[in-house]
Amino acid sequence: MKWLQFILSHSVFIAFCAVALVFQTTQLLQSGVSEYVYGFIFFSTLCSYNFYWILSKITFADQARIPALLKDELTGFMLFMIAAAGTLICFYYSSLSAGPVITAVLLTVAYSVPLLPVQFLKFSRKAGVLKTVLLACTWAYVTAFMPLQKTYAELSKADLFVISRRFLFMLMLCILFDNRDKAVDKIRGLHSLATDLKPLVLKWLIYLIFAILFTSNFFYEDFGISLVQSIALQVSTLALLIVYFFSLKKQGYYFYYFVVDGMMLFSALATFIAGI
Repeated sequence: MKWLQFILSHSVFIAFCAVALVFQTTQLLQSGVSEYVYGFIFFSTLCSYNFYWILSKITFADQARIPALLKDELTGFMLFMIAAAGTLICFYYSSLSAGPVITAVLLTVAYSVPLLPVQFLKFSRKAGVLKTVLLACTWAYVTAFMPLQKTYAELSKADLFVISRRFLFMLMLCILFDNRDKAVDKIRGLHSLATDLKPLVLKWLIYLIFAILFTSNFFYEDFGISLVQSIALQVSTLALLIVYFFSLKKQGYYFYYFVVDGMMLFSALATFIAGI
């Protein structure tokens, strides 16, 4: 199981999930992207997540342990450098515009700001709701908007349907992780939806997101989505709710980094099967 531990702990799996979501976007909207766009999404996700985890460990580690920590994270640093190079190469050969890429970078940096060991930036650690929404927004932007390679004015109703659904889908996943991490976040002084909202309010927020996702699938014809694709989306929505109920009980590492993150892959796989 060491290989599984490696791909989960170094964000390789979640990078594949990001690529799967881009593929789902192209399936639902009957569009296409080059292999370099897929490569860009894979490497940029791998780069940003390894950067985030390394920064997180350094920020909250004792000063005396930082040299040892840097040595322990050598693999993470190497993956970060390889992923950064892969991101630049794929961007160069892709047809992606610089504007959306810069926006995606700024969103990623903004999400990492609370971890920066800079005194005057510590106020950002209290932006709990914004932090969670920002992460979901980043995922929707990178996996649903960027692959379309359109301006905002060119977006169709179908495009907006997929982008908004992706945001809500990712928001629900982000809340599951926030709920898991709320005890540690409170110790570190970090805020999220789970730390700022009462458990009952958070539960009803989950139900509201699910209701919107579930109900919106019945309007598939208005957005050019086929019936079988709508069924696939509905199956993914129901599966996500089931995962939420399982998350209410104490779960381990593999549940969150394989099952919860794997919901992205499951959703894309359901769309692929529906399109056969």
